[in-house]
Amino acid sequence: MPRLRLDKVALRLISRLQAALSPRVADGQVVMFSVTAPIRLPSKTAAELEADISQCLRRGATTVEISDTICGNQVRVRFAKGGARPASKVVGFVHNPGTDPRVLFDLTVGLLRHIGAAVDKRPPESFDGDRWLVIADEQGGERIGTYRQVYSQLGVSTDFNKMLVVFADGQVETLTG
Repeated sequence: MPRLRLDKVALRLISRLQAALSPRVADGQVVMFSVTAPIRLPSKTAAELEADISQCLRRGATTVEISDTICGNQVRVRFAKGGARPASKVVGFVHNPGTDPRVLFDLTVGLLRHIGAAVDKRPPESFDGDRWLVIADEQGGERIGTYRQVYSQLGVSTDFNKMLVVFADGQVETLTG
């Protein structure tokens, strides 16, 4: 299971890249990046990663995955189409060594796809009850922390009263609400 780092250095790096890159990302597209902790030379790493991602955006990259080492840090970037309209078009993760960032990226894309499909499927006008979204996950409930972290970064606005994740081991967790 991914072990995310949420210390000051990690949060600053993520925040800086989100602020710099979000205006450049096209509607319907999401850029995800990961950096393995501990972050060496965070300012230089952020600047180089921003330049690399910006170059891909200028070329019109839409479904690219990049794996590289920047300033001694293992980084990975994935461009994907988003199903839902996230408030943040840039999602970043800083994780411990041994974590496969593809798991984080796949979870992010899956969450966007599920939320987007459910938002597009409107209830009948006569429906006046609570609207819930239930997501089934084939893994165990230990992933709920990662789901919550991803969802908080996306900032997707929905009209669901409650969002639940049901895991293969029978565990049911609230994502929001």
